[in-house]
Amino acid sequence: MAKSSLKLKKSELKEFLDEKATLYESPKFIGTDPIQIPHQFNQKEDIEIIGFLVATIAWGNRKSIINNGNKLIELLDNAPHDFVINHSSNDLAKLQSFVHRTFNGTDLITFIESLKNIYTHHNGLENAFSTNTTKTGMQTAISDFKKLFFEIPHLNRTQKHISDPLKNSAAKRINMFLRWMVRPAQAGVDFGLWKSIETTQLSCPLDVHSGRVARQLGLLKRTQNDAKALGELDKQLRKLDPIDPVKYDFALFGLSAFEKDLF
Repeated sequence: MAKSSLKLKKSELKEFLDEKATLYESPKFIGTDPIQIPHQFNQKEDIEIIGFLVATIAWGNRKSIINNGNKLIELLDNAPHDFVINHSSNDLAKLQSFVHRTFNGTDLITFIESLKNIYTHHNGLENAFSTNTTKTGMQTAISDFKKLFFEIPHLNRTQKHISDPLKNSAAKRINMFLRWMVRPAQAGVDFGLWKSIETTQLSCPLDVHSGRVARQLGLLKRTQNDAKALGELDKQLRKLDPIDPVKYDFALFGLSAFEKDLF
């Protein structure tokens, strides 16, 4: 298929994207993706804690993200939930050495302290995200989660590491994390751990790569990758599959990463 023939009829587009979503949602996808980090664990709390931390640093070079994800595991003594709940001040001191782009050791320490607050006083990450969901999406819930996350003492600089959709952010990394936690695990990629959030409520992790493919396929017209663009893309993907619209993240990402001759 040449680039000039990418304008597909709706039925053709759905068939094309369904095929690509199935192709790329497979265990072989894990080997090149940050989702491999939480796949090293079996317990729900370990998976969601390390998944959240890795999703937080999931920008930039993918190899660097994965390498730093493994460093996080080491720093948390290979037991993320136990470390979060039972860490001492001495345990936190060693986290100061961590850095991934603008996310540094001070940010990581704040994240660990906030996660302890969430698991101790708010019944864990799933409950923290699912308290204020709506049938139409997770935007308000994500914004409310950010407020809850930073109810502990923190430096203002650390707030930038959690996006707010109500301030026009596409919140790519949080939406990716929610995909990991909520979508079913049958294909061996996502985890299907969270039952209090429906796949119908999820939004596609929108970034420069998925946005470019979405525009070339006619799914997105807005040029900025912001909350308004995400709303536009969500609307189109829900038309293709109202039950599991975010499965198309695999198609959009895969087409961008592995079929560059098309895109």
